Amino acid sequence: MLVCGEEKGLWGSEYYSEHPIFPLDKTTADLNIDMIGRIDTERMTADTQNYVYVVGHNKLSTDLPKINEGMNNKYTKLVLDYRFDDPNDPNRIYYRSDHYNFARKGVPVLFFYDGMLKADYHQPTDTVDKINFPLMAKRAQMIFYTAWEMANRNNMLKRDLKLTQ
Repeated sequence: MLVCGEEKGLWGSEYYSEHPIFPLDKTTADLNIDMIGRIDTERMTADTQNYVYVVGHNKLSTDLPKINEGMNNKYTKLVLDYRFDDPNDPNRIYYRSDHYNFARKGVPVLFFYDGMLKADYHQPTDTVDKINFPLMAKRAQMIFYTAWEMANRNNMLKRDLKLTQ
């Protein structure tokens, strides 16, 4: 499902979460993908070419990290960076993207993100030539395997953790 209006206030995901076509209690998870093609200018570590930020992995379901980490370890071996999952993160990324409207309704979420908060985030200079296509493909592959594993389980993900503010 594609939603729009994130920059205006998460309008599309808010509308759907309030008026779902498919009941949210029957929705296994929301995998939110936003800006997975670039490299964070603030992340200067040796693994810069092999990471993705993951947000929400340990918030609503103890199944999520096991599945996501398991598929990543089996297929892509990206560094899964959880720094934006910190409740004290001043950027409050967990609350700023479309996945949050599903999380607040109890749907387990994973938000995959490249971390581009600085540089030319949401500027006209944020152009396609800056995308690292091989890294984006690897990130997309990991997300696919995570979704595939969830979709082929006999049971829905456990919803065994409470949403915290």
